[in-house]
Amino acid sequence: MWRAGAYGGAVTTAFVLSGGGSLGSVQAGMVLALAEREIFPDLLVGTSVGAVNAAWLAGHPGREGADALADVWRSVRRSDIFPTGFVTGLRGFVGRRDHLVSSHGLRMLLTRRLTFTCLEDATIPVHVVASDITTGEEVVLSTGNAVDAVTASAAIPGVFPPVKIGGRVLVDGAVANNVPIAHAVARGADHIYVLPTGYACAMKEAPRSALGVALQSLTLMLAQRLAIDVERYEREVDLVVLPPLCPLAVSPVDFSHSAELIDRARDSSGEWLDRPHRSLPHAVLGLHRH
Repeated sequence: MWRAGAYGGAVTTAFVLSGGGSLGSVQAGMVLALAEREIFPDLLVGTSVGAVNAAWLAGHPGREGADALADVWRSVRRSDIFPTGFVTGLRGFVGRRDHLVSSHGLRMLLTRRLTFTCLEDATIPVHVVASDITTGEEVVLSTGNAVDAVTASAAIPGVFPPVKIGGRVLVDGAVANNVPIAHAVARGADHIYVLPTGYACAMKEAPRSALGVALQSLTLMLAQRLAIDVERYEREVDLVVLPPLCPLAVSPVDFSHSAELIDRARDSSGEWLDRPHRSLPHAVLGLHRH
């Protein structure tokens, strides 16, 4: 197996991280498996929660960064990201606010955890994808305030407030491009690891909360988009798509299973990476039922 280049050298290896709410903990396990095999990124591209993870890794390179990311996910609780706010939610429902939940918790988490103020100052080049709410265009953020950029990329429409950057009103990058493989290709990566969060494919019943329904629906839609994008690029570059966890019964708003998901993803990804013959990238994706 080839090894990635050193940080700061020629860009050859990219990690592309998708969105998926609390299932971002799955990516932490995948990163651990890759680090244990000395596979590290020269370039990071992320959307939504993938942008959060990418920004963390951009400032914490190497095996220590992978271990620390897992520790962060083990400590995060739902209330840290989705604090209850009845008044804000009610105002959003009746049209007096453009969101239901404050992004204060997410911004505080990023402010405490990120090691750089501007994206261009990251140890590893990092690019995060957001969506222009007025045009639907995807916007790649590579410079400027890191907390603003990542918060914009993770701003679930209608749930978190949009973020204004450079005259644009931005929301969750998953709306335009949940798995931005194209941007890694455009920036010269010829070895690309895609880290999908997957979706809850084995839930015993439908989500009961409005937030749960919204995020589960979004992850289902994005899973289909990922399969299409992967099939497009797997013939152009050396593309490795780590298989999402399956079966998975955890909702993308449930943070109480993070430690379990990290361990499962670490083990399953490691076993898959060690296989002498792997399935084609598009073969590990796609909607299904159990």
